Amino acid sequence: MIADEIIDFFRNVPPFQFLDEKSLSLVAGRITREFYPQGTMILRQDGPPGNHLSVIKKGGVKVFITSGGQEEIVIDYRGEGDSFGILSLVGEDKSRANVLAAEDTICYLVPRDLIFQLIDSNPAFTEFFLKSFFTKFIDKTYTEMQKRTSYYSGSDKLLFSTRVRDIGHSGVLTAAAEIPIQEAARMMTESRFSSLVLLDQAQKPAGVITDRDLRDKVVAMGRDVQEPASAIMSRELIMVAAEDFCFEALLKMIRHNIHHLLVFEGERLVGIITNHDFLLLQGTSPISIVKEIEGQVTVEGLVPVSRKINSVIGLLLKEGAGAANIIRIISEINDRLIYKVIDLAEKRLGPPPVRYSWIVCGSEGRHEQTFKTDQDNALIWEDLEDDAGSETAAYFASLAWLVNDGLARMGYPRCPAGYMAATPEWCQPLHIWKRYFTNWMRLPNPEAMLKALVFFDFRHLYGDPSLAEELRDHLGTLVAGNRLFLGNMAGTIIKNVPPLGFLKTFIVEKSGEHKNELNLKIKGITPLVDIVRLFSLEQGVRETSTFERLQAMKEGSSRIGDAADDIGQVLEFFLLLRIHNQFRQISTGKPPDNFMNPQELSNLEKKTMKEAFSLITALQGQIIERYKQMIL
Repeated sequence: MIADEIIDFFRNVPPFQFLDEKSLSLVAGRITREFYPQGTMILRQDGPPGNHLSVIKKGGVKVFITSGGQEEIVIDYRGEGDSFGILSLVGEDKSRANVLAAEDTICYLVPRDLIFQLIDSNPAFTEFFLKSFFTKFIDKTYTEMQKRTSYYSGSDKLLFSTRVRDIGHSGVLTAAAEIPIQEAARMMTESRFSSLVLLDQAQKPAGVITDRDLRDKVVAMGRDVQEPASAIMSRELIMVAAEDFCFEALLKMIRHNIHHLLVFEGERLVGIITNHDFLLLQGTSPISIVKEIEGQVTVEGLVPVSRKINSVIGLLLKEGAGAANIIRIISEINDRLIYKVIDLAEKRLGPPPVRYSWIVCGSEGRHEQTFKTDQDNALIWEDLEDDAGSETAAYFASLAWLVNDGLARMGYPRCPAGYMAATPEWCQPLHIWKRYFTNWMRLPNPEAMLKALVFFDFRHLYGDPSLAEELRDHLGTLVAGNRLFLGNMAGTIIKNVPPLGFLKTFIVEKSGEHKNELNLKIKGITPLVDIVRLFSLEQGVRETSTFERLQAMKEGSSRIGDAADDIGQVLEFFLLLRIHNQFRQISTGKPPDNFMNPQELSNLEKKTMKEAFSLITALQGQIIERYKQMIL
C-alpha cells in the first residue's frame, strides 16, 4: 500500500481529519486493508468483538440488529469514509450489531491499540467518538431500537414493532346481551374492567359497553338499570388480529372513530385494546389528536388542533416508521379533520337538499399526503329531475366555500390552479362530471390530460359514496380498451426524464434558489405515481393509493409483474427522503419544499437514488415499447 495514498484518504475522513501529519503517518504505517465480497457478515450481533476500527474505502455496509423473533431492524447504511466497529472495539465483550457488506467492500482496518492511543492524545478525535458518535448511536439509535422488542413501560411501546397481543388486555370480560344494565355495571366494577363485551345466543360478540356508556346513556339519562344491557351497547364492533402490529390497530381506530377494538386469535376473542394504550411519547399520539378534532364545535377550535399534525410526523419518524405507514396515518388524520369541517359547514347551512359526495384528489386522493399541501377537492351532487337546480347549486356553492375557507385557515393552501370545490367548475351534478370525464378521454389534449391526472385519482370522503362509485364505474367503462387516451397519457409520462447524465451523474439545477439541487417530487415520486396510474387504469384497478394499486396488480395479472416490489421499494425510498428533508426544513423554521442536494446524501443513498432513477428509465422504456404506435 502506498502511504501517501492512505494519508490523502484519511485527511478527508472524520475524525482522522483532525490529526496532524505525524499522527496520520502513524496511522498509514499501522493499518491493513481487507476486502469483503457482497453478502459477507463482517460482524455478528452477540458474536466475538472486533479488534480494529473499520473505515470504508470503497463500497458500503448495512448495520442492523435482530430481535428475539429474528425481526431485522436496520440502524444505518454506511458508505465511503464511514466507519464501524467502535462499539465492539470499546466494549471488548461482544458485537452489539450485525454488519453486512451490502456490496463488494474494501475497508482499512485500524488496530484497537492505535485507536485508544489516538483517543488518549487527541481531544478532537476523542470528542468525535465519545460525544457525537456515542450519543447518536447508543443513546438515540441502538438503545431505542432495542426497546422495540423489550417489554417495559407501556407508554413507551413503539407502534411499528409491537404486536397487538403485547399490549391488548389479557382476557376479556363477557356476558350475555340480555343481562340487566345493573348486572353489567356490577361485573365491570368487580372485575375492574372499563368495558364489557356482550354475546348473542351463538356466543358471538354482539356489542360492547364501556364506562362512558354507563355514564352518558344510563346515569345522565336516568335510564332504568333493569333494562337489558343490549339497549345501551355499541353495535359497531371492529376487530383486529393479535398478530397485527399496533399501527394497524391505531389506523382502524382513527378510520372508524372508535376507542375500543376486539382482539382475536383466529375466531377466538382473546382481549380488547383501547385508545389509552396508544397515548405514546409525551402524550402526543395520533389518537389524541383525532379525539381533539372530534371534540371541537367550531372551525376556530380546529385551527390549533390542525397545527399538531406535523408533530405526529416527527413522532412517527422517531419511531422509525416507513414512508408508507406515515402517509397512511397522516391521511387518516387529515380525513378526520376535513370530515369535521364539512360536518360543521352542514350544521351551519342546514341539511343538504340532495345527496352528494365530497371527493379529494391528487395526493389526498391517493392517501399520500404528509405535510400540509395545496387543497385538491371537488363536489358531486345527485342529478335532479325537477327545477330546483339553481337552489341546489347555491347550497353546495356555499358549502364548498365554507369548507375550502376553513381548510385554508388551518394551513391547507388554496390550490393555485383552482382545483377546489369552491370553483364552480368543480362543484357539479353527477351527469356533468361524467361529461367531463368523457370529454377528457375523447380529446386528450395537454389541458385535458392535466385534469385527468388530477381527478382520476379521486376518492370519496364525505356524503353518499354511491355517487363517487358511479363516477368510478363510468371512468372504468371509458378507459377499457381506449388506446388513444392511454397512449397520450403514456406520452406525457415519458417526457419526465429522470435526472441522470453521462456515467449516471445527477443532473441538478444550474442556477437560482435551488442551485445544485433536484426536485424529489417531480423527478422521483411523480414518475412512479404516473406509471402505476397508467398500468392500473389499463388493468381496471379501482384503488387510488399507489401502494394499493401495486398490490392489486401484483395479486392479479399485470404487465408490471415482478417489478411491483421494486417500484414499491423505490417509491418508499423517495417518499422517506422527502419526508425527512421536509421535517428538517420545518424544524429549522423553513417552509418545506421538494428540493434536495444529492451530494448531501451518503454514498449508499446516492447509489440507491441512481438505481431508483434507472428503474424509472427502464419502466419508461417499457411504456415506449408498448405504446410506440400511439405516442405523439
